[in-house]
Amino acid sequence: MKIIAIGRNYAEHAKELNNPLPQKPVLFLKPDTAVLKDNKPFYHPNFSNDIHHEIEVILKISKEGKLIQEKFAHKYYDEIGLGIDFTARDLQSEQKAKGLPWEIAKAFDHSAPISQFISKLEFKDLNTLDFKLFVNEELKQQGNTCDMIFNFDQIITYASQFFTLKKGDLIFTGTPAGVGQVKIGDQLKGYLNNQDLLNFEIK
Repeated sequence: MKIIAIGRNYAEHAKELNNPLPQKPVLFLKPDTAVLKDNKPFYHPNFSNDIHHEIEVILKISKEGKLIQEKFAHKYYDEIGLGIDFTARDLQSEQKAKGLPWEIAKAFDHSAPISQFISKLEFKDLNTLDFKLFVNEELKQQGNTCDMIFNFDQIITYASQFFTLKKGDLIFTGTPAGVGQVKIGDQLKGYLNNQDLLNFEIK
């Protein structure tokens, strides 16, 4: 199982980090060791002083595919959920300044907490999914999939040009504006269309 993540897929988030809007999806990978399930606590790593939360809608790939045409992309996932793309922003900035890859800032152990998954058939319109993140009961991030630069089908089509998608793979589809630092003792709660899917502590 692999995790494919999309960067800068919401315009306001790109702006808050002073990044240009992408002309194509920005892809990066996380290994399976990044996954954190069942709302288990996230233990703040000692190699970073600036871990940021990034709430995202996740697609769960349901069958193998390569070079998938956009008109067929919807057939390659049947469940969606929520996840956090934890980012060591200080490490990322250091690596980017040197022109180096920044996997250590994105792909470290347990950097991808994920929720349970829900059949996509339970949602009337996947293009208008509302999702939000609260930290200590304070709303920090709120987004809607209608604001994505690249929609679900476009992401699957683009990613499948480079990576064979396999059953069980996860695609993180991008985060809205409002990313920020987490600290030990924080409680994170994530909602998808008002369904409480994420609820865990930073330790």
